[in-house]
Amino acid sequence: MQFVGRPRLAAELDKHGLHLTDFHGADQRVDRGRLRFSTTPSAAGNADLVLVTVKSAGTAEAGRELAAVLKPDAVVVSLQNGIGNAEVLRQVLPHHTVLDGMVPFNVLNRGCGAFHQGSEGLLAAADHPALRAAQPLFDLAGLPLELHPEMLPVQWAKLLLNLNNPVNALSNRPLKEQLAQRAYRRCVALAQREALALLDIAGIKPAKLTPLPPHWIPLMLSLPDAVFRRAANKMLEIDPLARSSMWEDLQAGRTTEVDWLNGEVMRLAERLGRAAPVNAKLLALIRQAEQGGQGEWSGEALLAELRAAT
Repeated sequence: MQFVGRPRLAAELDKHGLHLTDFHGADQRVDRGRLRFSTTPSAAGNADLVLVTVKSAGTAEAGRELAAVLKPDAVVVSLQNGIGNAEVLRQVLPHHTVLDGMVPFNVLNRGCGAFHQGSEGLLAAADHPALRAAQPLFDLAGLPLELHPEMLPVQWAKLLLNLNNPVNALSNRPLKEQLAQRAYRRCVALAQREALALLDIAGIKPAKLTPLPPHWIPLMLSLPDAVFRRAANKMLEIDPLARSSMWEDLQAGRTTEVDWLNGEVMRLAERLGRAAPVNAKLLALIRQAEQGGQGEWSGEALLAELRAAT
């Protein structure tokens, strides 16, 4: 396997190697001498299968860099947040097969080459012969790949779950601690209900990625804490240290992917001639936090702010 990434990460892995852990207790180290990591796209020139995992803002640039080096028969899979990244790649890679994909689980970069999977789920991608042939390789890597005939319902189901990301980032708490507090959960429920109403109008039925159907999740999130703990054991199977990638971006001073999460809901509303005030407010609050504004909200204060927007 060949990795292609930024010089910052290359330097980190060259110094520390790669350390992979998960909340089930898996612990694997890869010595720096065994890593194949390049900072130039040309390293992907001989690849048959390319997995794109850059932040959504860098999708077009990554696609243009790949266009200059990829073999004509290379297959590209977008394993990114949001709905439209594969389409962005198709526009700059018109002669290649580009497939939609999804990473359902949370990964926290702990620094010094350590990456921790804090929740469960299986990689997903659009069904294609090249991916069927590659499934044993994913199994061998410990990352089973599920193939779907239609990815849009799967992507929207993941995006609905990811509407917790801005709430988690603004809470400045680990995911498990944040989800244990009803006020924060009700914030997520407001954003999800708004998105689900728009999806109903658009005729898009999100896939069932959790034990509960998507339309039932806001109801579950709104339950009192004691009832939620008893009813949502599966939902709370999260590593105590896990946090959202949006929290990680805010802490690092990076631009977040809020435009590709809450922003997707807002764009859907615009196409339907509707509004999405809750998601618009969450996007605005994250933008303010990116600029040094209030970056830590209590659940009650955040809930009041979102309710005032409706």
